[in-house]
Formats: sequence, C-alpha cells, structure tokens
Amino acid sequence: MTLPKEPWKSDIWRARPAFLYSRRPIARYVGRPAAEFLKIEPAAGLVLVACAVIAMLWANSPWSASYDAVWGLDITLSLGDFELHHTLKDWINDGLMAVFFFVVGMEIKSEIVSGELSDPRNAVPPIAAAVGGMAAPALIYAALNTGTPGAHGWGIPMATDIAFALGVLALFGSRIPAAAKVFLLTLAIVDDLGAIAVIAVFYTDDLSMPWLAAAGALIALAILMRVLNVWSSAVYLVIGVLLWVAVLESGVHATIAGVAMGLIIAAKPLLDPAVAHAEAQELAKDGLTVAETERLVKLTRDAQPPAERLQHRNHEFSAFVVLPLFALANAGIPLSGDLFAAAAGSAVTLGIVLGLVVGKTAGITLTTWIVVKLGLGRMPGGTTWPLLVSIAAIAGIGFTVALFITELAFHSGDPTLTYEGKIGVLAASLLAAVIGGIAVHLTAPRTPREDDSDPVMEGAGEAGLGLGLLFTSDSTLE
Repeated sequence: MTLPKEPWKSDIWRARPAFLYSRRPIARYVGRPAAEFLKIEPAAGLVLVACAVIAMLWANSPWSASYDAVWGLDITLSLGDFELHHTLKDWINDGLMAVFFFVVGMEIKSEIVSGELSDPRNAVPPIAAAVGGMAAPALIYAALNTGTPGAHGWGIPMATDIAFALGVLALFGSRIPAAAKVFLLTLAIVDDLGAIAVIAVFYTDDLSMPWLAAAGALIALAILMRVLNVWSSAVYLVIGVLLWVAVLESGVHATIAGVAMGLIIAAKPLLDPAVAHAEAQELAKDGLTVAETERLVKLTRDAQPPAERLQHRNHEFSAFVVLPLFALANAGIPLSGDLFAAAAGSAVTLGIVLGLVVGKTAGITLTTWIVVKLGLGRMPGGTTWPLLVSIAAIAGIGFTVALFITELAFHSGDPTLTYEGKIGVLAASLLAAVIGGIAVHLTAPRTPREDDSDPVMEGAGEAGLGLGLLFTSDSTLE
C-alpha cells in the first residue's frame, strides 16, 4: 500500500505530523521515497551489493589507509575482570552477524513447524543438496591442491553466502516460487552450519572446552525454558547474550549462537488464533475501554507465533544495517596487477573458482536428483529442473564464510596464499552471481503465480517502516 500524496493532512495528527509524514522537502523527496524503496523485495540485495562495491572502491582509492584504520579500530567491553577485546570489523563479523543468523534460524524454524519444511519430503532435498554442495567443491579443491602449500584451504569453497545468494534471487521477485526460495534458504543455512562445523574441527587452533561446555549448558537451559512454556522475551535475550559470549570465547564462530537461539524460539502461538479472534470481536462489539484496548493488543500479540513476530521486528535491522556493515567491513580487498597475475596461475585460486562455480552446481543438482529419484524427497513446488540447476549456480556465491575460512586457512603461512584465496572467492562469487542470475532469468516463470505466497522474502517487502499501514488512500486511519 502506498502513502497518499498529502499524508500531513490526515485527521489522525493531534497537532502536527511526524517529520517523515510532513510536507518538508527532505521528507517528501528523500525520506518517503527511500521508505517506499525499502518496501521492494530486492532492496536488501541491492543495498548489500552497493556496499560491497563501495568497500572495494574505498580499499583501492587514495584513501585506502583510512579503510584499514576504521575497521581495525580497537573496541573493548569490560565487566569487572572480564574483557572482550576486538576490532570494529570483528564486532561486526562475530557480533552483529549473529543477529542475521538469529533471523535466519527463526525463518527455518517457522518453515519446519508450519511451512514448506513441515513435510519431511520437502525438507530432505535441500538438506541433502547442502551436503552435496559442500562435498563436491571440497573434493575439486583438494584434487588441485593436494601436496601443495595451499592444501589446507579445502574448506574455503564449501560455504554459500546466504545474504548475497538470497539477494540475487530476490531481484526476480515473485517470478521465483516460494518453495524454491525456501529450498535455497534451507540449503544455505545447512551449508553454512556445515562450514562452521568444519571451522570448529579443522580451522580452530585453540578450542576452549570449558566455554564449549558453558555454551552447551546455556542451550540446554533455553530448551528447558521452552519445555516449561516460558514466553518472556527478556529470559531468552539474557540466555542468548550469554550464549553468544560463551560461543565466542570457546573459539567456535560466534554466529552459531544466533542460529541456535533462532531454532529454539517458538514457532507456534501461545493462544489459539481462532479463540483469540472471537474474544477480540466480543471485546470490540460495544466499544473499547483503555483496559479492553490493552487486552486486545495482548490477544493480537499472543495469537502470533513469536518466531514470526521477531522476524518482522528484526528483519529491517538485519537486512539494512547488519549486512551492509558486513559488506563494507569485509569486501574491501586491495587489488593490484601483480596480485592478479599471481592469482591467475594459482592452484588455490583455480580450486576455489572451480569449486564454487562448478562444484556447487554439480553437487547440489546431482544430490537433489538422487534424492528425488529414490523417492526420499520431492522437488520444491513450482520448480523445474532447469530452475533448480540455476538456483544451484547461485549457491556458488561464497562471500562471507569463504573469506573467513581463507583467513583461518592461511593465517600462519605465505600471505600471498591469503590474497590468492580472497581473489578466488571474489571472482567465483561474481561468476556465480552472473551465471546464476542469467540462468534464473531464462528458466524462471515469466509471470508470478497468483497462489504463491512468499514466506522467505516477505520481510524485505515490509521494510518500509510501516508507512503504508498508517494511512489509507484518503488519509484516514485504516
């Protein structure tokens, strides 16, 4: 729903409208158009790509020193004798990105409980595809690098970047069946969880068992709270923060704490929606007192699944703050002609490019085909095999975790390997995005399916700060 041309004339305002709804030029020609832009489905992906480009330009500009200075800024949080000491870049990668994974975890939980993945025949294919999509790239890389100094980087091409992959898919809007988006989302999160497990086992030099035990105990406590039917958000917030600290200090990638909490949050409402609706209708029959209005608000809130409510509350922050900051902090890689020349003949670079571009597509497609043909699962609704192959190609975008593993794999070796690895990740991600995007354009339905809801991307389409919900076309409250 779009805003009326003159929202400042609505009778809802007691004295004067809020700034964003006012007739001031900056509100009319900047604020409201920006809010309307944030409602469109591909907005989050476009902002993410723009930030990645800005980071690359910044890191290769005359002001490149300021890039390293800004993201290398030391920030310390202390509580008594306990200190968390990290750079600004690390706080974004390990801290803010946990919010993104928290939202993704809740999306997966919702799909498992009441969505596409509630049927095991729908859940098995993307999970199996993720396994195939991790194994094939790792094998390709290992085949090219066995016995070389770059052999330790076999885990680099395993991971799909959720944000970029879904961002590319979102550019096609409702042409993509909702089930296909859920397939890619599930594949990407299982893929990243697998990569994080690889990091914990093979790329972590110093695991702290006491902190791991503390993290396990906190997860058990959160599960116990759910079993006891505890619904207080504050309880889970405290447990979630403590869990993040424990995972961070354990040496495991801290974002897994966000996924764990997202999967624990309830995906079914506290109240029966039908009964709550009936009670609300009864309350509103003869007008509402203040107390009855408060009761109505509680009925509305508790008749919604907490996972769904928290997704909507956190999606805008995740999509338009967390991910753009991540791209700005991580995509700025200094490039030079000599470095490109070295990377062009490097087995590390070639292994990553072939692993992500070829291995991902082949592994995901072949594994899905086997699962479907054996009758262990079925294709996502409305998805053809050509479209699934195209989506598998998009899964070759391996930006986030791939860059992270590159740093871990070669941090104690030749720095040239790190640069070659990063160039491989960037080149492969760009190729996968272009090839996959063109393939999806050619294979996706030309017109959207009218009966196809969009559970995965709807948050990006609702990111307009609620502007469209405040006014109807005649400037009255809906």
